[in-house]
This record gives sequence, C-alpha cells and structure tokens, in this order.
Amino acid sequence: MNLTVILLNVPVAAEQLSNWDMFLEASILMLIGLLTVFAVLTIIILLGNLLIKTVNRFFPEEVKPIVNAVQTIDSNVQEAINKAILTISGGKKAAQKIEKL
Repeated sequence: MNLTVILLNVPVAAEQLSNWDMFLEASILMLIGLLTVFAVLTIIILLGNLLIKTVNRFFPEEVKPIVNAVQTIDSNVQEAINKAILTISGGKKAAQKIEKL
C-alpha cells in the first residue's frame, strides 16, 4: 500500500492496510487538522487586529485633561494617618505629604 492509495481514497479493505499505512493516514489527517486550526486562528487574529484598528481610527478614546487641583483632606484624617505611620514605624517615620487621589 502506498501514499497515493491513501491520498486518493481508494477503497481498500481494512485487513489489507498495514500498520504503516494506518499511521500515514492518521498523520495526514492530523496534519490537515492542525493546518486548518492554524489557518482559522490566523484569520481570527488578523480580523481582530483589523477591528481594533478600525474602532480606534473612527471612534478614538476621548482624552480627559488632568486636573492639577489637589483636593484637601480633613485634618482629622491627616492626624489619624500620621499617628498610624508613627505607630507602625516606631516613631521613626512621618508623612511628608498627604494628597487625595
């Protein structure tokens, strides 16, 4: 039995196929399956990238300006944060600047 018989799908009784012929047929089917999966995944990736570029081009994300105004923190909260830092550090560290983000 040769590869031509397997590829052309010539009907042959199962008893006539050797182990090598069955291995070749299985290998060919596996290769076709792997190539199909690779092709489909490649198409999905390319279409996904195209979709991302299209959406970014026609619907760009609005850039909001950063406001430099620092929001004030209540003095009680600042005092509590400072006491917590002093307690944890054993009196060695203190807060330099406390800002609300």
